[in-house]
Amino acid sequence: MSASAVPGDSFRQRLRERVNRFRRKSNSSSKNAESSSRSRNPGSGDGSSNALAVTANYLAYRQNLDGPGQTTVAGGDVVEPEVEGETPIPLPPSLDLQVNVSVDGSNLDIAVEATKVPSDLWTAAYRDAVDSLGKDIDIAILKGHNVAELFKQLEKMDKDTTQESVFLRGVKYLQSLRVPLERFKLALDLASPLTSIEPTTATVFGVVKGVTALAISLSTADLELAKKIGEMLEQLAYIDDCDTLGQRTNKEDIHKALVLVYRKLLEFYNTAFEILTSSSVKLAMKMVLSDGRLPDIVSDFLRHADLLRKLVEKATWEIVEDVRAMLYDHEIASWLGNGKMSRQSHHHAYLQEIRVDKACEFLLADAAFIKWYHGVDSQQLAILGDMGSGKSIAMSFLIDELRRRNEHELPQPKICYHYCQNDGTGQPIYVFSVLILSLLEQLPGLKKTFFEWYKRTMASGTEPATNFKTLEEWLQNTLATLDRPLIFVIDGLDECDRLSRNRLVKSMRNMTENAPRLKILLSSRPEEEILEQLNGLDKIAMGSDPARDRLIVERTVETRLCYLSDDVKELVIHILSRSAQGSPIWTRMIVEVIEVRAIKAIGPMRAFLKRIPQPRQLSELYANLFSRYTSDDPENQRLASTALGILAVTRRPLSILELAWAVALGASHDTASTVDALADLVDHQRIMSLIQPFVAHVDFGDMTKRQVKLAHQSVKEFIIASWAPDWSSKPSLVTSTPPPALETVAQQHTQSLEGHLLATCIRYLLLPEINQINLFSEERLAIEELPQDPELFKENREPNDYDHYCSWEVWEASMVHYDPTERGFGGLFVYASCHWIEHFSIVTSESHLPRLNDVELLCQAGSTRLHNWTAQNCRPDCAIKPRFEFDSALYDPLSIACLYGSEAIIQRILENSDLDGHAFLPRPLLGAADQIIKYGDLPRLRLLWASRAGHQLYTMDFFQSVLRQWSRSPSEKRRGGWEMVFSFLDDVYETMIKERWGHTLLRLAATTGCMPMIRRLMEAAQHQPQLRAELLEVSQSDHGLIGAAVLGNHADVVGYLLEQRGIEAHLQCRNASGENVLHLASRHCNPAIFQQLVPLLKDSLYQKDQQGDTALIRIVVSSSASQNRWESARILLSGLAACGADKGECLLSEQQEALRIATRLGDSEMCRLFDHASP
Repeated sequence: MSASAVPGDSFRQRLRERVNRFRRKSNSSSKNAESSSRSRNPGSGDGSSNALAVTANYLAYRQNLDGPGQTTVAGGDVVEPEVEGETPIPLPPSLDLQVNVSVDGSNLDIAVEATKVPSDLWTAAYRDAVDSLGKDIDIAILKGHNVAELFKQLEKMDKDTTQESVFLRGVKYLQSLRVPLERFKLALDLASPLTSIEPTTATVFGVVKGVTALAISLSTADLELAKKIGEMLEQLAYIDDCDTLGQRTNKEDIHKALVLVYRKLLEFYNTAFEILTSSSVKLAMKMVLSDGRLPDIVSDFLRHADLLRKLVEKATWEIVEDVRAMLYDHEIASWLGNGKMSRQSHHHAYLQEIRVDKACEFLLADAAFIKWYHGVDSQQLAILGDMGSGKSIAMSFLIDELRRRNEHELPQPKICYHYCQNDGTGQPIYVFSVLILSLLEQLPGLKKTFFEWYKRTMASGTEPATNFKTLEEWLQNTLATLDRPLIFVIDGLDECDRLSRNRLVKSMRNMTENAPRLKILLSSRPEEEILEQLNGLDKIAMGSDPARDRLIVERTVETRLCYLSDDVKELVIHILSRSAQGSPIWTRMIVEVIEVRAIKAIGPMRAFLKRIPQPRQLSELYANLFSRYTSDDPENQRLASTALGILAVTRRPLSILELAWAVALGASHDTASTVDALADLVDHQRIMSLIQPFVAHVDFGDMTKRQVKLAHQSVKEFIIASWAPDWSSKPSLVTSTPPPALETVAQQHTQSLEGHLLATCIRYLLLPEINQINLFSEERLAIEELPQDPELFKENREPNDYDHYCSWEVWEASMVHYDPTERGFGGLFVYASCHWIEHFSIVTSESHLPRLNDVELLCQAGSTRLHNWTAQNCRPDCAIKPRFEFDSALYDPLSIACLYGSEAIIQRILENSDLDGHAFLPRPLLGAADQIIKYGDLPRLRLLWASRAGHQLYTMDFFQSVLRQWSRSPSEKRRGGWEMVFSFLDDVYETMIKERWGHTLLRLAATTGCMPMIRRLMEAAQHQPQLRAELLEVSQSDHGLIGAAVLGNHADVVGYLLEQRGIEAHLQCRNASGENVLHLASRHCNPAIFQQLVPLLKDSLYQKDQQGDTALIRIVVSSSASQNRWESARILLSGLAACGADKGECLLSEQQEALRIATRLGDSEMCRLFDHASP
């Protein structure tokens, strides 16, 4: 076996060739720098020549220091001995010194020149090798001129005898043994070896050259030695490879191995030099064998060189792998996208900056997340939230939390994440490119596989970076082979277009089925299509939470508005926390507005927060979303604007079907004339897909649940501010309008939106089916009459008392309900019936008022349509039992308009409608006035009173209705507008005189205690004798005005009337039952009334009614409060006593009878009163 046929020879040769190629590539960029450096330092040579004298002189210096007096310190530093007459020269550890030493007898002359010595790895290892040998090496041998002289002598002496040098014979001998010297990286030229040995060769490579020459020269001594020398020469090449492709590394293992190699080379050099200088060549060859040191040294060298080789190969392989990885990274990045990973990292870092971790921690406690995280098999979890709810921020928190948790897991799960945005990053190829790049970055062992696969695929004519299916196939196949836990996090699934989203969701499902340890975390808005695609996945809904809102606001304010005083910050935090409604994006933008405007004082801040403006950035975001979700298609924009306009002014959340029916009707342009025809136009899925970003989370599983509402107040403000009042199809951002004008514009737009929804409701209720079918069948009406308690027949039931803290929904939950759609009333009947009158009351602009004919048809007196919508109006949740009475028989267009419409529509009806037509009740003004008096705004009565038909109100019925309502309760008396109503009396005095109902009205006013009306009538009567006569008229069997006031128990009215001239006759009135005013006063036993009447009615004190009872007896048996009875009796007794002696017998008899009755009744207090009053 030849010397070159060592194990791994071909491998090393290929590795070295590859290393050389990489070296040329890596060093090519530095050649210019090196040449320019040399040009700046013309006196400097290469590393070897610079170190030449340094090394030899340094060795001499060290050997002279090895004498007495040398001191060494830790780390190998040497402290020079003190020489008599000389100052010790310290050696700083940062400098290598060139030391010139000359020894002459006993004098030691040391010249030290401070020179910067090359600190390359070969020199460093060489020095350590020399230091380790110490006295075992003769430094004189390492003098380059000695070696050169030796070779000259050997060559001359050998040529004299053989005509051929010993070196060339060694070369031929090794070549005869098939040692491929020409393929080795030798340190000298085989053709002219002596010229390769410089005059001074005491450097690292000078020694290597010397060893090479000596080894070749001595190889002829023995066959086995020659083979070993051949191996030795081959291993010398690895000394040059120690820099591992020209990279300066601090590999301690290579350094130590290189020191051992140099040590053996120095030993070989020293031993070979001794042998060759001690005898002739032939004798030297024999001494090599007999001495035995050189073969042992060569064997040791081979052992150490083999270790060095392995370390160099290892280090070289690492460098090769690094270079290969760099090449892989460069190629892969160029294929999949250079900036995609950095873009994702930047976005993640931004989310980290604005994130409030405490506001996201609730996700970790959610049962769905716990199940997903701890699951041992493939899992998918979806985070759902409305626009601006902080989904991306929450996902960034989960990414970091998963990283933190996985940091100490074995095996460590790898997390790959991607944020989809509305900028092309939601395309499947983009998403998969980022996931693959992230996966390759964390599992670099896959780079070669991917690189080779990509090359093969391109060779077949397919560009994987542009082919989603190809990338998907590679990723799925790779994941199926990995046994490590993996987590894919994809945020913003809703930002992808439909095709992209379908591909991604389908691919994720396939990957979880084929990759046993893959977990996927997704986030999205809760759109219907997405929810259907995510069916079966566990989900977490990010709803609004006041506590989280406050955490977010506090952090944002402390971060962005830290310069504010504490009281101003607390004000901002309080207001924004209350208004955030689960929208961090709104919070952040409002804080930015405050920061830009530099508001600092609490007064201006309070004014700002009172009317928080819409941030322009937020409006632009909404406008872009509108454009994207409608695809800028005019028809889509028309439908979406109609739907959003409805939601901006709706009185309650709508069901999905209600909204779809309303949009279908609002956008139908009168093409739908029946409920069935309109049903054919309803497309709820389309409508919801167009407006999805703007509405709160919706449960698509319940189409009738009242849940569709705008996601945030800012969305409503955007709709109102941006939509043109003529309902154009595209939002127009208001940018330059000043704040006062903006408010005016908002009011105008609100009127437009209210008018549109009002028109939609009226159009719906005017559909023919609403006037043809009764809402309730006879069976339903019978059910209404039954008790609604479902536990009616259970025993020992607890009382079911009404709880005023209970909502109507809860209260009616157990009642029988009905569905108007079953009767053919369609999907919008409930909302239109219950809330059209609310929109009716808001619309005041003439341009948006409903058509008069439509109002008359909708509210036509006695019509089935009126009956149906009023019956539904008092049953807003479709419980069979009404919440309040709404008797349709009492209403017509005018009364409905007076209660719920604007004054403009009332005026229009009064001026233009045929009030005597079949749409109205008889005497419609009186009916409308009665409704206003009971439930409406009293000042509206002026519209009726002043109208062309106002004379209908000049009746006793009108004022009787007024008195009846005024007297209902103390709160009614405080109701605004009564003074205006009483002023109407001034217009009807002639009528009441003519029709003779003045006295009746005054008596009714006295009964109800209506002092405002009584005063106005009596004051007017002072100047109108006819009116006075009418008011003070006394009729037979009538208890008169005083009696009426007494019956009403109104002491103030009694007192006022007693002051009026001509009232005396009313004191003497007795009714058909023979009761005078004192008898009437005994019903209530009001001492204040008795106090006023008794002094004026001495003749009436003993009068008896038809039952034979006096007022005193009536007081004793009265059911009034005992104190009132006792006081009233005392006043009456006092009056009786003042009648004189002529009535004494009557008084005694009256007292005895009263005492007897009081005794029988057990009224001790009354008995004592009569005892004390006895004469």
